[in-house]
Amino acid sequence: MWFGMAAAIGNTIAAGIVRTPGDVARLLPNAWMFLGVWVLGGLYAFSGASSMAELGAAIPRSGGQYNFSRRALGDYAGFIVGWSDWLSTCGTAAAVAIVIAEYSGALFPVLSGNLTVLGHMRIELIVAVFVILGFFVLQWRGIRWGSGAQLSTAALKTGAFLILVMACFLLGGPAHRAAQQSTISSLALPSGWPLIVAIMLGLQGVIYTVDGWDGVIYFGEEVRNPGRDIPRAIFGSVFSIMGIYLSLNLVALYILPMNEISGNNFVLGTVADRIFGKLGDPIIRSIMVISMLSCLNANQLFCSRTLYTMSCDGLFFRRAARVNPGGTPVMALFLSTVVGVLFLLTGTFERVSAMLSFFFVANYALSYASLFVLRKREPEMVRPYRAWGYPWTPGIALVASVLFLAGSILTDQKNAPWALATLVLSYPVFRVLKWVTHRAQASAGANT
Repeated sequence: MWFGMAAAIGNTIAAGIVRTPGDVARLLPNAWMFLGVWVLGGLYAFSGASSMAELGAAIPRSGGQYNFSRRALGDYAGFIVGWSDWLSTCGTAAAVAIVIAEYSGALFPVLSGNLTVLGHMRIELIVAVFVILGFFVLQWRGIRWGSGAQLSTAALKTGAFLILVMACFLLGGPAHRAAQQSTISSLALPSGWPLIVAIMLGLQGVIYTVDGWDGVIYFGEEVRNPGRDIPRAIFGSVFSIMGIYLSLNLVALYILPMNEISGNNFVLGTVADRIFGKLGDPIIRSIMVISMLSCLNANQLFCSRTLYTMSCDGLFFRRAARVNPGGTPVMALFLSTVVGVLFLLTGTFERVSAMLSFFFVANYALSYASLFVLRKREPEMVRPYRAWGYPWTPGIALVASVLFLAGSILTDQKNAPWALATLVLSYPVFRVLKWVTHRAQASAGANT
């Protein structure tokens, strides 16, 4: 249970908490609307937690939501979920690695600046590549190394954020009074259709930021008692993550006026500056480096498990299903690392992450639909945990997912079309991989 929570917290609480509050406040410059969007994001996660707990306990396989969609809806639905999940996780790993490098450069000037290597590569880019490669070596040594790193970094980041929150409320009285007395520029809250668009875009950012609360389902085969520990880890992750996020946003509202939160790309840094003075920036950057190291480790664990399971099921090359003596799917980890480094070197990770973030909610929708399908088609399936409030709570989560996807298509004209195009192009890729793996299996059988 604790490892499952560490994986979820490590993956979820990362760079998003730095930028998202400023983006949400820019869209909704009202304290109640600002907090309301975060609460809605938490309720969405909570409404789906019981469904994911039932599926994870009943189908305890590594690889995440891919397993649920494949069993309930077929190979192609599973392929869409697994492929988009793997690519977006690799892209996220690249994005996190470059932020780690940039923050480290701010802490240690020797790691910042430009350096000519194979043309013109920034030192931050080189550091980011070595960070990804470092986690490859760590996890290549075995499961115990990766899980130990996850438990320790998640504990450090959780403790650091809790100490930060307590320090702000205990020491932030003068900053709070100054914020109340300051002349706050007028920030107009939109109305009508622009307000609906702002809520949808704000909610999109929040859901992207809190995504990852179901991290334990990527390790179903590695959990000793999945029927008991997977549901506990999922609910514990949701409550822990939303508790930390809401606390950090309350701290921001307590220390800063809304006009200083709106559009601020480093809200927590500004908060720390008001509390700790010149030490604020290095303190918060140090916390964020630890936080993102935990996130990167979790991302590498997730994407290697997804590719491994797809390979076991014949939806990717069989060699990616090989496991080394330490228990690590080493070929899947290697390919995930290569893709992450390629995203870094080509600078395409931002586009990939933004485009495939559309699939995050689509994958949730397919998982919630899978719960209904499996309840009807396989009523005899052993279910150590059953979703409470069925069919209402899974139904609410499914409807909310569909509405969110429809709203994203209407309001996000930049990324949604690319996501839909990726969905269309995924089918020929699926057929080619199926043909290649089928030929390989037939050849292996003939040789035997």
